Amino acid sequence: MTAKKTQHQKIVAMVQIALFAAIIAVCSWIQIPMTVPFTMQTFAVFCALTTLGGKGGTISILIYIVLGAVGVPVFAGFTGGIGILFGTTGGYIIGFLFTGLLYWLITHFFGEKLPVMILALVLGLAVCYAFGTAWFMIVYAKDSGSVGLLTALGWCVFPFILPDCVKMALAILIGKRLPKRLIQRV
Repeated sequence: MTAKKTQHQKIVAMVQIALFAAIIAVCSWIQIPMTVPFTMQTFAVFCALTTLGGKGGTISILIYIVLGAVGVPVFAGFTGGIGILFGTTGGYIIGFLFTGLLYWLITHFFGEKLPVMILALVLGLAVCYAFGTAWFMIVYAKDSGSVGLLTALGWCVFPFILPDCVKMALAILIGKRLPKRLIQRV
């Protein structure tokens, strides 16, 4: 009975990970075009982490990135391919993986208490912003000439801070409530 239950739990976990990889893709298609498109990706990334935990959420982020890298149109604007990852916004997509890894690390050592989750997501988002902005500046400099840090932050970070904080709060609320409902339905 235990082996059967364990097998069932593994299948449920794989389905949930795949589901969140798909949710991240769908949320990337909901966008407002800007220098760095405003999408709901970060919301889906946060939801994956708060719902599945650090390990499952990070795996779903990795699956999303790999699908996009091999050409499946899962990125913003129904795009895909390795070229997107090497473009101006690719650093933010890769930064989602760093967000997941940092969330996983912090919650692994300190538990998934609310203050820990908030800290882990805030730090993960800061790393994503830093990596993505540095990447943006390097790629933009090659394509269009150098851009200053404040200009890059004005294009790529400042407009997103408040919306990302709202997305984070909603994802934490969902993550705290959704797993129990998922488990009851399965």
